[in-house]
Amino acid sequence: MGQRLICCLDAPSALQPPPPLLPVRRKLLLLCIMLFLWLYMFYSCAGSCTSVPGLAGRPAAGAGEAAATAGAHGEGLQVLSKLLRRAPSGGAMGLAGSAAASPSEPREEQSAAPDPTSPISSFFNGSGTKKLPQAIIIGVKKGGTRALLEFLRVHPDIRAVGAEPHFFDRNYEQGFAWYRDLMPRTLDGQITMEKTPSYFVTKEAPARISAMSKGTKLIVVVRDPVTRAISDYTQTLSKKPDIPTFESLTFKNRTTGLIDTSWSAIQIGIYAKHLENWLLYFPIGQILFVSGERLISDPAGELGRVQDFLGLKRIITDKHFYFNKTKGFPCLKKAEGSSKPHCLGKTKGRTHPNIDREVVQRLREFYRPFNMKFYQMTGHDFGWD
Repeated sequence: MGQRLICCLDAPSALQPPPPLLPVRRKLLLLCIMLFLWLYMFYSCAGSCTSVPGLAGRPAAGAGEAAATAGAHGEGLQVLSKLLRRAPSGGAMGLAGSAAASPSEPREEQSAAPDPTSPISSFFNGSGTKKLPQAIIIGVKKGGTRALLEFLRVHPDIRAVGAEPHFFDRNYEQGFAWYRDLMPRTLDGQITMEKTPSYFVTKEAPARISAMSKGTKLIVVVRDPVTRAISDYTQTLSKKPDIPTFESLTFKNRTTGLIDTSWSAIQIGIYAKHLENWLLYFPIGQILFVSGERLISDPAGELGRVQDFLGLKRIITDKHFYFNKTKGFPCLKKAEGSSKPHCLGKTKGRTHPNIDREVVQRLREFYRPFNMKFYQMTGHDFGWD
């Protein structure tokens, strides 16, 4: 009996019960916390990457890689994403989701649009959401709108449609949902833009854009109307070599010197007339007038004004441009999403035909009173006279 007692005293561990295991609930809670932290790190990384110009210019590729990564981690993330999207509107995720829809969009379009997604699900499903544009380059044709748009796309906080949508002049019946679908995806803090120069001379465009959002910022690139008309004619001539001469199209009656204002090349340059229509729906302070001449001579200066107007940091500066002597206008040292220099295509910078000096002088006399009125309306002398 004594030997048994000594044996037991020598092995006390044998008398103690094994340590209790952690409850299953605590393990699951720990796993969920780790999963949430992992997702938060990915979301934070996505937000940081958009501030890098090179990465911001290639959202499609990043979205595809993110979607593939999300799929590789199983259906658990998909279930979690659905749960996050169902979070109450009063929570942090609900606030982030509601911010995805632009407050300036038409009320009827907001109700018809699909429910906005959470930031995390936006990252995995396509990097941002599509919104109606907050800023539009509305004109003018052959004024330098393409150059301005290409320059602006270098900015990491600007996302723009490449092709001209022509929504407010040709495709309005398609509806705002169709229009929104044309837009690129944007993240919080980024501006959606488009450019269609014919809006400026379209009578219905101001009312239609105002119906979309009264707060839309408008940009108009203007140029000496005589030079603009010749450039317009040059473009048409390149497509239709058999058209009449510039001189014959300019006049209704050359003997009397009566200008044919029904010809679109002439009509577009009567800026004051078109601006009057826009001022019925938008205050002058909501419209920025960019000089087409200065866009060539001082692109960084004009881009600075545009960035200020849009409420963006001045990121596009002199270091982004170099002057191409062959084309006669500035080009980008590095285009959006590329490390190579970029100039506008062959359709830009065409050589103008020689126009009779008397015709040019008559056109300058014709435009002078309209130019003076335009200077007064905008508060800026563009120096065309």
